[in-house]
Amino acid sequence: MRRNLVVGNWKMHGSTASIDQLLSGLQQQLSAVSSEQVGIAVCPPSVYISSVSKQLAGSMIACGAQNVSDQQEGAYTGEVSATMLAELDCQYVIVGHSERRTLFSESDADIAAKFIAVQSQGLTPILCVGESLAQREAGDTLPWIEQQIKAVIAVAGIEAIAASVIAYEPIWAIGTGKTASPEQAQEVHAHIRQVLAAESQAVAEGLQLLYGGSVKADNAAELFGKQDIDG
Repeated sequence: MRRNLVVGNWKMHGSTASIDQLLSGLQQQLSAVSSEQVGIAVCPPSVYISSVSKQLAGSMIACGAQNVSDQQEGAYTGEVSATMLAELDCQYVIVGHSERRTLFSESDADIAAKFIAVQSQGLTPILCVGESLAQREAGDTLPWIEQQIKAVIAVAGIEAIAASVIAYEPIWAIGTGKTASPEQAQEVHAHIRQVLAAESQAVAEGLQLLYGGSVKADNAAELFGKQDIDG
């Protein structure tokens, strides 16, 4: 039985005061929720990871990072390694977010390398995949998603995928107010499981698949209620 997982990506938002207030509110609201029911994680900007990890110590909320270097150390000004994130008690690291792919020109090869770097330090990568509006309208959604996933499998192997999370985030639904219908999201999630099942049925059945893209309180229940959507 797959456990549900809800991850909040804060992007480039937040201040010390606002984060303190948010974490306090989250911990109060989750006081009656069991970690056996659902996993919760937040991914703050890197400069706040240390303080967020300390504030969340002993709680059911995990801390994650929004990005990582594929290098463990060296002359890479401004980069943060998986080794550093592990020292800060991070548990998850987002790799391949559409904003990293489009705004920073990260390729499938770059993302696969980051995926491996994250796992080398015992952290869990959250591999993001998703299509543009043009790709969806052209009917290329499923082949495109499959390509993004297979690029990581080719380098890391299917067993490495078993120790990750995959998040489907259609680019056209991120921050636009538009949301893939529950049926559209379920179609893609089911296809992801089929792609994985071709390599390993066990991995396909056990992997947590998340949906992201303008998820709100009023649409979350219907989205997450679909068979292949785990959070």
